[in-house]
Amino acid sequence: MWVQLEVFLQTLISGVLLGGLYALIGLGMTLILGVMKIINLTHGQLMMVAMYVAYWLFTLFHIDPYVSLLIAPPLLFLLGMFLQKTLINPVLRVESILPHNQVILTVGIGMVLQNLATIFFTSDYKSTPVDYATDAWYLSDYWKDAPFELSLSYPWTVSFLLAVGITTALWFFLAKTDTGKSIRATAQDRDAAALMGVNVGLMRVITFGLGSALVGAAGCLFIPIYYLFPSLGSQFTLIAFVITILGGLGSTMGAILGGLILGIFESMTATYVGMGWAPVGRFAIFVAALVFLPGGVASLLKRKAVTK
Repeated sequence: MWVQLEVFLQTLISGVLLGGLYALIGLGMTLILGVMKIINLTHGQLMMVAMYVAYWLFTLFHIDPYVSLLIAPPLLFLLGMFLQKTLINPVLRVESILPHNQVILTVGIGMVLQNLATIFFTSDYKSTPVDYATDAWYLSDYWKDAPFELSLSYPWTVSFLLAVGITTALWFFLAKTDTGKSIRATAQDRDAAALMGVNVGLMRVITFGLGSALVGAAGCLFIPIYYLFPSLGSQFTLIAFVITILGGLGSTMGAILGGLILGIFESMTATYVGMGWAPVGRFAIFVAALVFLPGGVASLLKRKAVTK
């Protein structure tokens, strides 16, 4: 029984650590969706670009992937603003027979980024062999008489804590700064925000840059843990999309909870069903959210707030 409990707790810890990183990925897509009302299907490819930046900084200059957080996200912020201003904004102004043509545009941008990465860097798997990749903290190091042994991977723990710090900084930015309040006002009612003097066009550009920087930060946190290859972005675009649906469209709190739920669910599926079943579990929870909880976790939070 102790062994089963130990396995369950270890799986739960792994799921929470993974969910924290997933939440950071989902936050970027949710932020863009909330302000621009479009789903950015190039989200994972932007993360892939940030991972290549971190990889080359490590390979050429021996810069630790965590230190590259100071370089890659700002570059992704500029790239995101460039994409929004030069490609997405013009499409938003054009009346097309295709519904949601801006969403289709993001798919095209993602394909271009992925193919450029394949041309320049080949499709070979790459990694950053940091010295601490296999280090871990053990419960018995701090509690000698612990009834079971639990461990925390060093890179997973550091990545999780940094993701929590970035999420807290994002909350502070959105809640306490004038630009953050303008972004929230644009997300709630674009016309009313414009009437109150908010530069809606500028907020859109900043929001896309901010969403790109967030997923870029997630890429820097994933590179010490995951292998890197050009088609990696498609996988994480799907994950971000599932988190957005599970959390509730446009809800930042829902994205955090959705990321944690998905991380724990995938971890439990991998342990108790099989490693290969984790993507199946992801798809199952996506379908279940659409059928049984179409408003996502955010709808439950709103319902609870109304009933109080």
